[in-house]
Amino acid sequence: MRFIATSSALRGLTGAIALGLLASACTTSGPSNEPTWAVDANAGSAANIGSLTAAIQRDPQNPVNYNVRGSAYGQAGQFQAALADFTMAIQLNPGFSQAYNNRALIYRQLNQPQAALADYNQAITLNATYEPAYLGRGTLYRQSGQLDLAMSDFDQAVTLNTSDAKAYYNRALIYQTRGNHIRAIADLDAAIALDANASEPYNARGLSRLQIGKNKDALQDFAAAVNRNKQSAEFWTNLGIAQIRTGDVQRGRDSINRAMVLKPGYGPAREALQSAEAQG
Repeated sequence: MRFIATSSALRGLTGAIALGLLASACTTSGPSNEPTWAVDANAGSAANIGSLTAAIQRDPQNPVNYNVRGSAYGQAGQFQAALADFTMAIQLNPGFSQAYNNRALIYRQLNQPQAALADYNQAITLNATYEPAYLGRGTLYRQSGQLDLAMSDFDQAVTLNTSDAKAYYNRALIYQTRGNHIRAIADLDAAIALDANASEPYNARGLSRLQIGKNKDALQDFAAAVNRNKQSAEFWTNLGIAQIRTGDVQRGRDSINRAMVLKPGYGPAREALQSAEAQG
């Protein structure tokens, strides 16, 4: 979870795409529930919270202090405490676009998309060049199937910050949904060039490459995704499918079985194995 705790524009977190694959035909399902949170319990340690609370006690009218402590609470998964701090920051400074963006992240985690949307809208009203709010709002639009609005927000995010990998990644997901895999691959190329350590863009690019028949290239992408996240049943399944399609059937089955160990009963893996067995 990435909150904006200071005046620097930290990027909004976006979650991973979940596009299931069948061995006989590459098909896609909708994106997984977002956002995917990486909770850091250390951020909520007694020492850290105590230090931030002391700063508030020294200067209780400073909204930045509440925004910083709210970020720590949010990173630690203490969402109600984070919500209270971001709300206080907004009360102290109604023009605090970062606090609106941060509170929207909490509302998303609390499954309150309309409240999150309202906060993203307010953040953008206050600062029309505030890229993280476009990313967050675009994700909400994409989740609700409002793809034109989502694309508009992701286009704006790319325009405002051409070095943000997540902006390209999110726009690529829209291109994928619309079947424009050439444009999706171009955006995923950019995302990977900007952040080569993220696993999701490799997985997403592999899916698009499978769709256009570049199975060997897709295999390399899924291998890269697995190397960066060996705990993803989705990545192992996709790697196994690509291995089977490129002729390495036994290794492909092993990869899909690995996915089943990580996530027993995982539908795409089960279907892929059944298809592989039917084909001999």
